[in-house]
Amino acid sequence: MISIDFKDRRPIYQQLMDRIEDLAAKGLLNPDTQLPSVRQLAIELSINPNTIQRAYAELEKRGVLYSVPGKGSFLSDNRQQLLAEKENQLLQALRDIFSQALELGISLDDLLARARNSFKEVAHD
Repeated sequence: MISIDFKDRRPIYQQLMDRIEDLAAKGLLNPDTQLPSVRQLAIELSINPNTIQRAYAELEKRGVLYSVPGKGSFLSDNRQQLLAEKENQLLQALRDIFSQALELGISLDDLLARARNSFKEVAHD
């Protein structure tokens, strides 16, 4: 379920964080689900355990995970917060697209028509 892409330009710890947040936001990981241990995930993904520890520590700072000494790391119950953050990121990306469209002289109607077509394509995949 948790994977990394070595061709991705993002740091591996960031990919891990993003993947765990996505799984949680989509409801594929339930609150209080225990995550794989640092050692277990490092072996599974063939990466340095320090990388996983860094991702887990950052996710704990953000409130996505909580740790129980001697037991491991568990997913917090913050799905609504994660969804809100993902929605804000999406809206910011839309603002950026609108800004670029304006710079290129693309009209709102044309942009919305293209967006509709792209949405339909993605929905059918």
